[in-house]
Amino acid sequence: MSPADQLTVARAASVPVVVLLYALHFHGHAYWATAVFCAAMATDWLDGRLARRHGRSSALGSLLDPIADKVLVLGTLVMLVGLRVVPAWMVAAIVVREVLITGLRQAAIERGIVLAARDLGKLKTWAQAIAAALGGFAAAGAWSDRVAWWALLVAVVLTWVSGLDYARSAPSLFKGRATAKPA
Repeated sequence: MSPADQLTVARAASVPVVVLLYALHFHGHAYWATAVFCAAMATDWLDGRLARRHGRSSALGSLLDPIADKVLVLGTLVMLVGLRVVPAWMVAAIVVREVLITGLRQAAIERGIVLAARDLGKLKTWAQAIAAALGGFAAAGAWSDRVAWWALLVAVVLTWVSGLDYARSAPSLFKGRATAKPA
């Protein structure tokens, strides 16, 4: 397993730690949870940089990296709903898009087509992560929940715009014509 893959696994392994820190109520728990979340999300940038630098993209990393990002961000957002920092409808809108596009990508893979990550999708991931971090600091009392609300609204919009960008390729996938990069 490459160092990049190890960072991805560490990011996935951080999810229960972040969730537990948000769930436990002790002085500063939301600061600790948010700090672990931010450190874990920083590994996304670092593992991608390592993989590119060493030219070692792996099948495991390609599969696990977006999953690790999604479970970390979504787990954090769900905990922030429980802490009444962000509205459930916004998180639900993000979850629905993520499930739909994951299904679309799986359908494409079954047809031998890889829907590679797009720049808009990467921007969406970081908008969600920033909104989750801002929400975490709001939960800790660093600032108003309104900061988290607006940041999450931006993330919801980018999430759905990105999803629509992926969905544009769906008709050709189901007709058997590949407009996406073949596997």
